[in-house]
Amino acid sequence: MFICSTAALSRLLTPAEFGIYTVVNAVVIVVSASFQEFGGANYLIQKKRLSEEHIRTAFTITFCISAVLALVLLSCSHVFARVFEQGGMKAAIAVSTLNFALTPFSIVISALFRRNMEFGKLAICGLAASATSLGVAIALAMRDYSFLAPVWGTVAGNVALTVLLIGFCKRRSMLRPCFRELRDVLTFSVYSGGVSIVNVLYALAPQFLLARFLDFSAVGLYSNAVAFAKVFDRLVVQVLSPVIMPAVVSRNRRNGDLKRIYLHAMALLSVVHWPFLVFLAIMAEPIVLLWLGAAWIEVVPLARMICIGSLSLFVASLTYPILVAIGSVRDALITSVISLPPSLLVIFLASFVGVKAVAASAMLTLPFQGGVAIYFIARHLDIGLVDVLRATFKSAIVTLSTAGTAALCSAMVECGLLLPLLGVALACISASMSWLLVLALTEHPLLPRLRAIGRALYRIPNPPARTRRDSFG
Repeated sequence: MFICSTAALSRLLTPAEFGIYTVVNAVVIVVSASFQEFGGANYLIQKKRLSEEHIRTAFTITFCISAVLALVLLSCSHVFARVFEQGGMKAAIAVSTLNFALTPFSIVISALFRRNMEFGKLAICGLAASATSLGVAIALAMRDYSFLAPVWGTVAGNVALTVLLIGFCKRRSMLRPCFRELRDVLTFSVYSGGVSIVNVLYALAPQFLLARFLDFSAVGLYSNAVAFAKVFDRLVVQVLSPVIMPAVVSRNRRNGDLKRIYLHAMALLSVVHWPFLVFLAIMAEPIVLLWLGAAWIEVVPLARMICIGSLSLFVASLTYPILVAIGSVRDALITSVISLPPSLLVIFLASFVGVKAVAASAMLTLPFQGGVAIYFIARHLDIGLVDVLRATFKSAIVTLSTAGTAALCSAMVECGLLLPLLGVALACISASMSWLLVLALTEHPLLPRLRAIGRALYRIPNPPARTRRDSFG
């Protein structure tokens, strides 16, 4: 749905219209980050003994902060319209504030489902919400609602999500107001909320800076370049994210070896993340032409630079869960404070040069952030450089083989020997075959996982295991 919605809206909206929507969405996300972690998902998941008073207090705090911030944002909508010199932003922000009445319900209920590993219910709710959002956005865009189309689509998706989650929730009494555990909730949420706000501000700063110093067309180009580079996150990391926190916390409660878990996960993630991003960077031009259309061809160099920079974030999804599991949520905030302000300064300076400079800064800032995060984890888990190299060495070999195959197909497309569609299809097939072959030749740790999936699909019984490894994958 992400791929389809991006393709459809890229053809129905101009880069400038897409840029306006992106800035409005960024404003709402930054404000939302201010309350979503105050009693939000991570507090409810990591709590060892969770009572109904904890849940009710968390919901009450989230709802109260959400209501106040919605009113503040609504009253300041004209200020944003004046700052960015776009009068339409006022109406878009007003519509977006409707989400604030819905978010507290979805935050708390989905967190409880995640804690209880009820991912089937979350999958149904998420699928229905995505379909609703996509349908409404495309329908309104076709009726010339411009940048308001995806804004209304988001609201419609949140309505569907909230209604379904409440329908699945058996104990709705948990959503009654309560302040009995206020101190306990706020003690955790101060650090957790700080991490969320700092990270969200950094992630969305380029859109604000480009809109302020350049134009909304630059914002649209950069946003789609980021969306291009984040395809892996949308298809893989966002699938794993709801599972990672409860899985790591649960394993730590059972005295699991977090060092081995982290290194094993590092090997598994790198062998998928690195080849995927390298493939996207090499095949960027034909993919953009097919996916977004010829009007977005300027996205290609931006996407390539962001993909290269993003290679260093292959274990970013594990940083926060690991630090929370070992009781060092404060270090999660310190990690963000150390790495993000210098990165933001680089982006700020690059925004005066142009959108390409902002994209190029990712090749400097993202490796720095990834290095800081790994350093803090390594310090707590007693991981050395040799451990990291040993965990990722085979993944690097697999990545190089995949890159070579993709580069050959890309060269054939650029020389006119293959049409873009045929080139992308051939590159996908040949790169996948190369990936699997080298995976087998190197005996990568992911290989047993793939074999287990294959046996499950074809109902082949597993062979007797000599020892059962307690690992996270």
